[in-house]
Amino acid sequence: MDGTEWLAGHFEQHRPHLRAVAYRMLGSLAEADDAVQDTWLRLSRSGAADVENLGGWLTTIVARVCLNMLRSRRHRREEPLPARLPDPVISMDGTGQPEEQALLADSVGLALLVVLDALTPDERLTFVLHDMFDLPFAEIAPVVGRSPAAAKQLAMRARRRVQGADVPAPDPDPVRQREVVGAFFAAARRGDFDALVAMLHPDVVGRADFGARRQAGPLVIRGAEAVARQSILGAARGGDVLHPVRVNGAPGMVISMRGRPLAVMCFTVADGSITEIDTIADPGRVRMITAAVLTWPAQWAETGRA
Repeated sequence: MDGTEWLAGHFEQHRPHLRAVAYRMLGSLAEADDAVQDTWLRLSRSGAADVENLGGWLTTIVARVCLNMLRSRRHRREEPLPARLPDPVISMDGTGQPEEQALLADSVGLALLVVLDALTPDERLTFVLHDMFDLPFAEIAPVVGRSPAAAKQLAMRARRRVQGADVPAPDPDPVRQREVVGAFFAAARRGDFDALVAMLHPDVVGRADFGARRQAGPLVIRGAEAVARQSILGAARGGDVLHPVRVNGAPGMVISMRGRPLAVMCFTVADGSITEIDTIADPGRVRMITAAVLTWPAQWAETGRA
């Protein structure tokens, strides 16, 4: 085995961890893969002869790549990218591939990723590396070009913003979560407004991302009555097929029509009530998101109709 093969083999051992770091940093599966590939290119060019801790070195390299990507997002002026919901990680209900498990080892739900998107690039990096991956500030500081004390302040500021967003902790019982989501769809199909309001938290937040062609950013609806009305309108379309999935470890649904995926929905269920509903409804993006674990249209039989 030559040096390149040895290096590639060791890099592959670290790839799941690096992808998990990049996903939390970027909230985009495609960009996370790009960041990991860029990290490999840097490693293959420079080698690792003088590297004592390859895993730690690769983590800081992928973090630098992600930081540059986040800063580029913020400073792109000619055609600003519209805000959008982060990419979800989809798995079949009751299953999970090793790579998916690595991505979601800390139960990173869409609600948390939405909050992370509101942080500055430096805040996000310090929070992700320290609070999610336990890197010391002495190693984080050079990545953001700050002193360890300043990096600690960035992380503290990010932590306050995350805590202030009051991201709800989901119910620990996945069976109960799925029952609540099933009851939600049943009530929406019946057009039972009162039943929907009863199972939604009074301050429930519904977000819907229809893609850049439809609007400039996610549509946000707040309050049980408003979300219930919108849910009934969505279910009234008819002809939709429901496919239960796990979305970032939470109960979700892929909605298809005539064998084509139309939307991915993710639910946060806390204390028996639905507190957040996140929907990605750009069909092209939905196909991309579900393609890693699903084959359309033949893989799934019709499991239920909306």
